[in-house]
Amino acid sequence: MSNFAIIGAGGFVAPRHLAAIRDTGNRLVAATDPNDSVGVLDRYFPDVRFFTEIERFDRFLEKLRRKGEDERAHFVSVCSPNYLHDAHVRLAMRLHADAVCEKPLVVSPWNLDQLCELEAEYGRRVYTVLQLREHPALLALRERVAGGAAPAPGRKHDVVLTYVTRRGPWYFVSWKGSDEKSGGVAMNIGVHFFDLLAWIFGKVQSSEVHLAEPARVGGLLELERARVRWFLSVDGKDLPPGALEAGRPAFRSLTLDGEEVEFSEGFADLHTRVYERVLAGRGFGIEDARPSIELVHRLRHAPVTALGGDRHPALVR
Repeated sequence: MSNFAIIGAGGFVAPRHLAAIRDTGNRLVAATDPNDSVGVLDRYFPDVRFFTEIERFDRFLEKLRRKGEDERAHFVSVCSPNYLHDAHVRLAMRLHADAVCEKPLVVSPWNLDQLCELEAEYGRRVYTVLQLREHPALLALRERVAGGAAPAPGRKHDVVLTYVTRRGPWYFVSWKGSDEKSGGVAMNIGVHFFDLLAWIFGKVQSSEVHLAEPARVGGLLELERARVRWFLSVDGKDLPPGALEAGRPAFRSLTLDGEEVEFSEGFADLHTRVYERVLAGRGFGIEDARPSIELVHRLRHAPVTALGGDRHPALVR
């Protein structure tokens, strides 16, 4: 049994981490969040020590560290806002704990090198959550692409990626609506999809941005084995007709050469699978996260190009 602590216990994604810690047979010794609406803790670890001030959380874990190997936090799960991930991973390192950090590991790619230095300095590991790499349908797709022939000699796969998830006005009032804090839509809801695309279809060779709005982004990626037209949105008006009426506020679609790849289900235990990898010493690390973080940084700072023939269908008017 390993001891975990969690930063950001009141956040949207925290319950997935709490479930993963419990379901892998481990213990939560401390939790922190500036918001004290954390009744969710009772569902998973009702006896955990909770702090609204991270300084007191840090002090408590430092005391546990001095008590010895059985008492200290072996892992710190980071579920805080994106712009704080880097600082909270550093806190884990100073406590001589491994970090399990939600995506994106960092917002600015140059911080990755500094985290590598801290890994070496403290002899600890920085893991990140790339849960789509554990999805059975997407694992099968990767094997299919790796083992299959190209559409035709000299041609690449044609891929269309669409992700629309409705967000209300609160989204733009919160830190998620701040490009500086969240990295914008491309980072906040898109980084794990960009990781998925490079993981399946190879390194990025070139990229274009065709749309860059606070709620909607889209463009074209040229990968080693695919040309990808992509579109991301938090505007409910971009959902398919009738989706909201049917109780479906999110839409995910990935087509390969015109064929839909079904992966709308199967998300329930992906974080648990990620934690199993971490506990086995095979978790996704800094270098796994680097390509997608560097790509999103380029996309965020790229000029919007004139829409050409390779437009995502949502951008065809």
